[in-house]
Amino acid sequence: MASALEGIKVVDLSRVLAGPWATQMLADLGAEVIKIEQPNRGDDTRYWGPPFLKEGTDEEAPEAAYYHCANRNKQSVAIDISTSEGQQIIKDMVLDADVLVENYKVGGLKKYGLDYQSISKLNPKIIYCSITGFGQKGPSAHKAGYDAIIQAEGGIMSLTGDGEPMKVGIAIADIMTGLYSGNAILAALFARTHTKTGQYIDIALLDVQMSVLANQGMSYLSTGENPARHGNAHPVVVPYQPFSSKDGKLILAIGNDLQFTKFCKQVERADLATDPKFCKNGQRVKFRDELIPLLDEIMSTRTTDEWIEILEKISVPCGPINTLKQVFNHPQTKYRKMVRQVPNSNGKMIDVIASPINLSNTPLQYKMASPALGEHGNKVLSEKLGYSAEKIAALRSKKIIG
Repeated sequence: MASALEGIKVVDLSRVLAGPWATQMLADLGAEVIKIEQPNRGDDTRYWGPPFLKEGTDEEAPEAAYYHCANRNKQSVAIDISTSEGQQIIKDMVLDADVLVENYKVGGLKKYGLDYQSISKLNPKIIYCSITGFGQKGPSAHKAGYDAIIQAEGGIMSLTGDGEPMKVGIAIADIMTGLYSGNAILAALFARTHTKTGQYIDIALLDVQMSVLANQGMSYLSTGENPARHGNAHPVVVPYQPFSSKDGKLILAIGNDLQFTKFCKQVERADLATDPKFCKNGQRVKFRDELIPLLDEIMSTRTTDEWIEILEKISVPCGPINTLKQVFNHPQTKYRKMVRQVPNSNGKMIDVIASPINLSNTPLQYKMASPALGEHGNKVLSEKLGYSAEKIAALRSKKIIG
């Protein structure tokens, strides 16, 4: 079956996570993604381990598990873009490309003649997506962007944890930036069908982090007050947090007064649902310090499995707090095929986490694992660019390509 982005060509000059996350999504949707890497080094995430799926040697770069989370379905070409010959290869690539993605510091590609103004002259229809920490302009535009710094400066750490500000357990700013970048690219591709021209996309990690402050950001805008940290509890919905059971923990996510009433009746504390302090969610938020200890005592009387069986029967939202081992062995995630196997360059099958996107007529395809460094250099240069074997050999001898 045809893929959604069949025929779309992406030149990927991005590294680490935000850019590669976006381009992996495009690759999963069927775009041809050519990942440009530094010869003899490659993407920094190749080295971000252990764990490693492949250890490095003097001849080959390593492949950390981290690298494999964001680079499947791509072709790798190692090019030294600091040289005029390397720059020319990129310029040859973009002549028929639809998208270019990069995450260099502001102005970092201009000295190579690979900035938007230069590339758009060669190909006016190209969609050029620049990902930076703080955007192309402004007092912080010169600063490099790192996920932990953005989580700190972007406010999410002030909302996370119970006590000290806490970072989210994954690189949430990078990942969300990748998703927003992918959406922006798809929108620009669609716009091109009626504008008949490409455009420039300016995506900043700080902007993304602010945009996903969501209800907490709106709470600040409406009150002018910094929201308090509530740890695993919800700031404006109660009870909506973990509780200790007889043998572990589970989470209750009671989102309305009807669910709270059903819960109270089930646990034989119907009086709580009629108590003026607890009958409405606004009151439960106000008096959470009185309500939660009462619920702690109730929830400690049964095992996690017992509570889930009881509460699911009356449609009160709850669930276990799983480890990753439990998540990957969950019958629902197995049914949904959230782990797929793809072959690496040696034909070995690699487990990867599937995309959550499921399209009925143009399904995603899982063709290959994240590539070895420079794995597709000869193929891309000869088949896509029409370079002769002699020209490729000369470029390799001069270490322009790896």
